[in-house]
Amino acid sequence: MTRVWQWNRPVTVREVLEDLQQERSIAYTTVMTVMDNLHQKGWVRREVDGRAYRYTAVSTRAAYSAALMNEAWAQSDNPASALVAFFGMMSSEQREALNDAIRVVGYKAAEPPAPPAEEAPTSPPASPPASTPASPPASTGTASETGAEEGASAPTGEGADGTGDTGR
Repeated sequence: MTRVWQWNRPVTVREVLEDLQQERSIAYTTVMTVMDNLHQKGWVRREVDGRAYRYTAVSTRAAYSAALMNEAWAQSDNPASALVAFFGMMSSEQREALNDAIRVVGYKAAEPPAPPAEEAPTSPPASPPASTPASPPASTGTASETGAEEGASAPTGEGADGTGDTGR
């Protein structure tokens, strides 16, 4: 992929082979197999050019790197811990690049991004905020006068999902 990205044009197996052979000995069939695997995985597309294929990168190197990082992070059983470990491995240049990327995205690292307006929740929260003590609703009579058991709440006319459907 590095060669395909560097040249930024359609390349043949022969061109990649000749370039790689300047550094080490490698067989034509090895390069052909790798290029075919990249095509099967969707990283390059190919078109027939005479008796050969010309391969073109489908994605940028940055998008490829991002996909690899996302895949690795998604496989973690503790994503926050994985990020902490990853950030701990970063050089000062990498941390600076991370800060630049966060500025480009447009939010501070300590703040999660605000949800888009069309996806904002429309129903009230299921429980009161932690800083506000929950108070029972005002009652006009005792539990025995209203027919309610102590500790039980009266039906509100709304289902658990807030749709108004109580399932009855």
